[in-house]
Amino acid sequence: MPTETAIRARGLRKTYQDGDRRSVAALDGVDLDVRTGEIFALLGPNGAGKTTATEIFEGFRERDGGTGELSVLGTDPGRADADWRQRIGIVLQEAGGFDLLSVEEVLANFAGYYRAPRPVDEVLAAVGLTEKRRSRTGLLSGGQRRRLDVGLGILGNPELLFLDEPTTGFDPEVRRQFWDLVQELRASGTTILLTTHYLDEAEQLADRVGVINRGRLVDVDTPAGLGGRRHAKALVGWRDADGPHRLESADPTRTVLELAARFGGGIPELTVVRPSLESIYLRMIENEGTPS
Repeated sequence: MPTETAIRARGLRKTYQDGDRRSVAALDGVDLDVRTGEIFALLGPNGAGKTTATEIFEGFRERDGGTGELSVLGTDPGRADADWRQRIGIVLQEAGGFDLLSVEEVLANFAGYYRAPRPVDEVLAAVGLTEKRRSRTGLLSGGQRRRLDVGLGILGNPELLFLDEPTTGFDPEVRRQFWDLVQELRASGTTILLTTHYLDEAEQLADRVGVINRGRLVDVDTPAGLGGRRHAKALVGWRDADGPHRLESADPTRTVLELAARFGGGIPELTVVRPSLESIYLRMIENEGTPS
């Protein structure tokens, strides 16, 4: 790709009118860069604005006229053409309408819309549907239908792939197989924008994470650094003759060395627990307030 930034948004705004005809900001001046070749996870509670932002990036929703600037693969999605759409892939939260067709037929039909689609057999294997290739989609389980949605999203070998809650309904084994697929796509140069409610998924896959709440981007960082996580206090635990102990420490390495010196070596029942991504995320959205 010719640029280092797959998505560049500045001052992105989108407002709606509620039932009382009052303006409600779904996006309130969002600035965001998604780098070419990275997996970027967009997190936020329901109603935070992440779906609105993603649909604007995909060209399915217009931002407020005259506000900000937006470039996706070097093009404003509001003025994109068919050639631009060949370069992106989309996995929606829910798709359907093909109940009478087999899984293989659905993929083969959609492959005809792309200039250089992935082979259908390869897509079936990637999403774990090889054994269901001749099954009608109307007879698939919810998780199997979700796998088909993902298959449709990756069928065209996209440069930029939008994954909206992609593993909802996946069993643990297939979910991890899909994580492998996402990492393979990134390794091949595909840029991926992922929205998910599974924080372990974001931590496993994402190079960087953004948290959006009440239409504003709260923070962007690596999963390890989000919300000051790498500098947050750790909980150090151990046991001595007086029983178990717990101590919050801003420098757990130093605390452990001090304990080791005190015990003259091994520290009984030593544990060091750093704040999880989930705890940091919950703290961030609580501090920002609850979305309306």
